[in-house]
Amino acid sequence: METVLHSMLAIAGKLKTGLLAIALGFFGIAALAAPVIAATDAPRRPNIVIILGDDMGFSDMGSFGSEIKTPNLDSLAGDGVRFTNFYTHASCSPTRSTLLSGVDSHLNGLGNMDEWSAPNQWGVDGYEGYLNDRVVTLPQLLKESGYHTYMVGKWHMGKTPAQIPSARGFERDFSLLDGAGSYWDMTNLTAATPRSVFTEDGRYLTHLPDGYYATKTYTDKLIEFIDGNRGDGKPFFAYVSHQAPHDPYHLPRDWRTRHVGEYDKGWDAVRQERLKRQIELGIVPPGTQLAERMWFLPDPIVLAPAARAIFGKKMELYAGMMENLDFHVGRLIDHLKKIGEYENTIFIVFGDNGAEGNDLFAQIAGTPGTRDFLFAAINWSQTHPNAWGDPGSYVAYGPAWAQVSMTPFSQYKGWLAEGGIRNALIVSGPAVKRPKGSINQGLMHVADIMPTLLEIAGTSYPKTREGREVPALMGTTWGRVLAGEAESPRTEQDYLAWEIFGNRAVRQGEWKLRWEYEPFGKGAWELFNLAADPAERKDLAAEHPDKLQALIALWDSYVRTNNVVLPSRSLFETLKDKLPWRVPDDPGYPPLLYKRQFIAPKDMLADPKP
Repeated sequence: METVLHSMLAIAGKLKTGLLAIALGFFGIAALAAPVIAATDAPRRPNIVIILGDDMGFSDMGSFGSEIKTPNLDSLAGDGVRFTNFYTHASCSPTRSTLLSGVDSHLNGLGNMDEWSAPNQWGVDGYEGYLNDRVVTLPQLLKESGYHTYMVGKWHMGKTPAQIPSARGFERDFSLLDGAGSYWDMTNLTAATPRSVFTEDGRYLTHLPDGYYATKTYTDKLIEFIDGNRGDGKPFFAYVSHQAPHDPYHLPRDWRTRHVGEYDKGWDAVRQERLKRQIELGIVPPGTQLAERMWFLPDPIVLAPAARAIFGKKMELYAGMMENLDFHVGRLIDHLKKIGEYENTIFIVFGDNGAEGNDLFAQIAGTPGTRDFLFAAINWSQTHPNAWGDPGSYVAYGPAWAQVSMTPFSQYKGWLAEGGIRNALIVSGPAVKRPKGSINQGLMHVADIMPTLLEIAGTSYPKTREGREVPALMGTTWGRVLAGEAESPRTEQDYLAWEIFGNRAVRQGEWKLRWEYEPFGKGAWELFNLAADPAERKDLAAEHPDKLQALIALWDSYVRTNNVVLPSRSLFETLKDKLPWRVPDDPGYPPLLYKRQFIAPKDMLADPKP
């Protein structure tokens, strides 16, 4: 009997142990499943699309005052917020390096553009001419945090295998590594580098796809990349680095004739019309003045009709470039809507610097008898206006229309007046909680984009990488601004600073300090109050010596912190000798040019007496 009892107790014990194990197993599975359920219920991280226009001006989108038709870009402005105090750098590769590293260009490798680096900058850390390996990139960090990372378009930050997009964090790419070139083929700009270099998914291309046209092909490729990973649950980051509207103005024939004759009225009239629209839209406040027309440009009124038509045709082509760019942006937007991703996508749209008013082609081609002049004559020989836009043509619109693109500001690309560094910015998508279509005047900088996107993606910036310290981020997140909890990411004490080609500037609050080569500047420090004078018409240095010295002290601090090496040579070093002396822009002067034919009263007309 006792033996039977022991046996029954043993069986009961085993049953109890088994039930306990089953129970523990069940609760263990439930515990493991809990985070999965929570993750499923958590909001998806947003996709991120940066759309970068190359040399696109502040006023070139309809939502910033343009007559150019940009309905797709404007739709993003309508769904999001426009920023009117956003700064980039004054040229392309320094802006791009700051965008992707969050670090000042003098530290990240683009302290000067590789093409124009000065002898005393050669071999100096921070002036490598490519995005150096001391910085960590935005796509690297986003990729490691679970994002797909895609790039299409212009790179301009290095060409060796260790420097190309696939080596700097992009999972897929279709990239032009050079700074400019044909939109139709691989023709580059100089005899030394006659062929543009492209990569696709980390491999150097031997030729371009059939039917290649830059803006279209970049969009085709990005849509292909997005579709290639659809359904895996991962968000994507897309850097859409368009070549447009950078010169040469190449575009299909049906995009060249949408503004025929519209710009024959001349640059002054178009600039005034844009300013009027900007005031109506709220982009600039009532009473804003236009910057002076550059003193070496004629009043278009005094030009012969044929000359006005030729100049106008250049702007027609530029407008076509902008509208074609907008069309392909629309293709991307439509595709994201079609696949159900638009509502969960953050868009950031801006231009990489001021509009291009410098004659890049003349700088490259040089003078008769040189190798580059011969290269230009052979490869860029389609000079008849009827061929403009075709392969082999090279058209740019020059300083007069560049000032129109930068309405209402002074100067353009390469210079540190507002026209060189102030850009239109649109941000839309789920991170934006401000009223749709609203406008913000907070002080923003391209370096802010990296900390902003890392915050949105739920990841952080490292202090070290592969055992090495990485430079600190220079920007400030826009999180509270986008959420409507703050008007600016900066206080009145924070400051921004720039240096490129020897030109230099500081902005703190409403004050700006500026030094530029003559004759665009004075070759000395100038001081402007941008709240009262966004066109930088009145130098206040003599009136506010204390403010001048305070900003110079900030400049000195910026130099020390960022290893700024002022160049021993500059591409602007001889400009003073080439341009006429700078004179004031007084409308109607000299009266001789504006006095019309005197018409005598009809009742006093007479034939000569015999």
